[in-house]
Amino acid sequence: MKLAVNQVTESPRDIRFQEGVDELNRTCATDPRSDFRFLAPIEVELSYYRSGRDIFFHGVLTGTVEGCCSRCLKSYPSSIEKRFDFVLTPELPPAKSRGLNRGELGLGFYSSDEIDLSPYIREEAILILAMRPLCDSECRGLCSGCGVDLNMESCRCTFKSDDPRLAVLRGLRLER
Repeated sequence: MKLAVNQVTESPRDIRFQEGVDELNRTCATDPRSDFRFLAPIEVELSYYRSGRDIFFHGVLTGTVEGCCSRCLKSYPSSIEKRFDFVLTPELPPAKSRGLNRGELGLGFYSSDEIDLSPYIREEAILILAMRPLCDSECRGLCSGCGVDLNMESCRCTFKSDDPRLAVLRGLRLER
């Protein structure tokens, strides 16, 4: 979705659109730590307005992702919803040794007559994804000995739980 900068007014305008997920899925596929795939286009509701030369955006995105549980390794669908806000300000003229000051670190910049919202929407969609996806908060995962799914059946492996490295601690007596 692209917006013409000269058509952004001081009074808020609302738009609804869908953001494609091909680029998001390519990003997720190239990151070995990502366990997600977007199943359908992301629905975006966005309100935007101008204040001086700055352009303010407030919105919500919703969609469906397929995750791979980090405990049991099963795929599961999940709904996402995220409210977001960001501000774009005109890009500063380049200076030879000028860096960003502390107040400019949280800002986004625009430099043309048109603003492409797709990178900002993709960034917000990526930020909502869990670091360690879980199919359920009570997921018991896989047995580290035999690999059985502990959500479906009990483990029958006979590995010994005594770790010889902890033998010294078994004889330790603590006084109360």
